[in-house]
Amino acid sequence: MKVEMKTWGALGLATVLVGAGLAGCGGEAGEGGEAAQVGEAGSAGEGGEAGEGGEGGEGGEAGALPVEQRLVFMAGHVEAGLALYRAGENEAAAPHLLHPVSETHADERAGLDALGFDPAPFEEVSAALEAGRPASEVEPQLAAAEANLETMREAAGGDPAAQIRFLMDTASEEYAIAVTDGAITDPAEYQDAWGFVTVARRIADDLDAPGAASVRETLDQMLGLWREDGPFPKGEPAPAGQVSALASRVQLDLP
Repeated sequence: MKVEMKTWGALGLATVLVGAGLAGCGGEAGEGGEAAQVGEAGSAGEGGEAGEGGEGGEGGEAGALPVEQRLVFMAGHVEAGLALYRAGENEAAAPHLLHPVSETHADERAGLDALGFDPAPFEEVSAALEAGRPASEVEPQLAAAEANLETMREAAGGDPAAQIRFLMDTASEEYAIAVTDGAITDPAEYQDAWGFVTVARRIADDLDAPGAASVRETLDQMLGLWREDGPFPKGEPAPAGQVSALASRVQLDLP
């Protein structure tokens, strides 16, 4: 499997958050570090996430979205970060998990307090990352973060079909950036796409309309393009056209 890394941008707040243990990750990208490649374990690092249209550039765009879309957008990033953390990819997880805690993404979180946003578990997870603790030691906090996202989604309400459409558009766009000529050229966006599809599949359980079963089946097919344990490829990554086609099928089956 080929993985071509973009030039690493400045990690900015990601470096501040995860401390000295991650401060040198720009160098690790060129030295076979976990965040720089997809190795035998299938791990993909964050690439240019902080500086090249990834994590560092998304806060402003997300801030302009309706609150229910901002929430599922943030949830997609967090899902990817938690899965990476649980897989032992702390360095790759860190930028994704900035969304609920960093000032860079403050606009993304506007209005979430009214939906019950609890920053505590997210801050505790970030502190555990900074301290280099394995995910197994903070599983209650990881579960609490997931539960808080679900609580906010239920409080936000909104049209599940509209949320899934938004996530399909976003996943397709990010995957098209992530995979070029059969290679993962932007691991961060590859991981994000998995997170958005994962959140869409969860929302699809709320659909109760003709075509809902087909939506869920197609989303399961999309998730099958990654490994079961997270945003890692099964050998060669699926072409972007396949992801786009499946996303279009989901949208056609939505009410």
